[in-house]
Amino acid sequence: MNMSYCQKMLARCVCLLALALPLMPAAQAELVYVGSQGRQIQALRFDPASGKLELIGPVAEGLRPTWTLAHPRLPILYAVDDDSGKEGTVSAFAVQRASGALRKLNQAPTGGNGATHLSLDLTSHTLFAANFAGGSSASIAVRPDGSLGPLVSVLKAQGAGPHRRQASAHAHASAIDPSGNYLLVPDLGADRVFVYGYDAATRVLSPGQAFSAPPGSGPRHLVFGADGRFVYLLNELSADVMALGWEADAGRLSLLQTVATSSDGFAGAKSGAELARSADGRFLYVANRGEHALLVYGVDATSGQLALLQRIGSGGETPWSFALHASGKWLLVANQRSGGVHVFGVDAASGLLSDAGMSVAVATPVNLSFMP
Repeated sequence: MNMSYCQKMLARCVCLLALALPLMPAAQAELVYVGSQGRQIQALRFDPASGKLELIGPVAEGLRPTWTLAHPRLPILYAVDDDSGKEGTVSAFAVQRASGALRKLNQAPTGGNGATHLSLDLTSHTLFAANFAGGSSASIAVRPDGSLGPLVSVLKAQGAGPHRRQASAHAHASAIDPSGNYLLVPDLGADRVFVYGYDAATRVLSPGQAFSAPPGSGPRHLVFGADGRFVYLLNELSADVMALGWEADAGRLSLLQTVATSSDGFAGAKSGAELARSADGRFLYVANRGEHALLVYGVDATSGQLALLQRIGSGGETPWSFALHASGKWLLVANQRSGGVHVFGVDAASGLLSDAGMSVAVATPVNLSFMP
């Protein structure tokens, strides 16, 4: 009789567990962190199988995290404190994958006011920071556990342009070249892409040459092509994309093509915001903030030139940034003015985007980072 009772209880527990399992978060759900113009980092949960997106909520406060960056191999998130009135800092956070919670490990100075962008070189374990207000670029050591070491070097640029926002240099981003010998820094204020020398052994940046964009262009972000022979530069003020040739031996950029991202007849304020390429390098994605639009370009592997394939609404207003999922199947957009993160599907064969009809409300989102 006792054995029968135990068997019944065991069967009941198994049934209850089976009923409960569908209510648990899917094992493949991933974390997405949202940088904002507010004073907090928000966390989302994303299901790459369905494209479903859910809000977890604020996980860090007290900083102005306009740019976040996930470490590709460690559960570490980096975030700037973007305040043009004081020297910028970057903070390292340990990620609790189950809940999305962040635990601050430490922080480091960025060597200039208004830290606005971060990039990481895994080979030399170095974080690069672009200081928009200060017009400077910095290299910061990263320890083996992902925490931050000391500020190693800072280079301050000089330059100005004809636009009211170009009274001085404004470093807006940075990217290490495939050889690891150069750091490319698009500067909105100086209308240049500065090409700095980089010593991976010492983590020291050194002055170099520069590529000059047309006056008033306002270089914002750039990305290397898949094989490292080309660079794609997005200009914020003129809202166009430049395809550039990259000569790694000489550390030199040359113009190949310029394509406008604004539609014919557009009379509003132009504003290019973000760009990224597909993992295979066949497609380039661009956000046009002025027209609330996303554009998809095909990339010619031989010439590096671009051909427009699609223009589609961003699912909200003022697409400040976006992030491509590692699977290549999804693109998430941070629409700053309308206050939401919107989901798009990506067709792997054609590169085209389709509105998945899913979004979550987040105040003033300006940056997105998938946590691998």
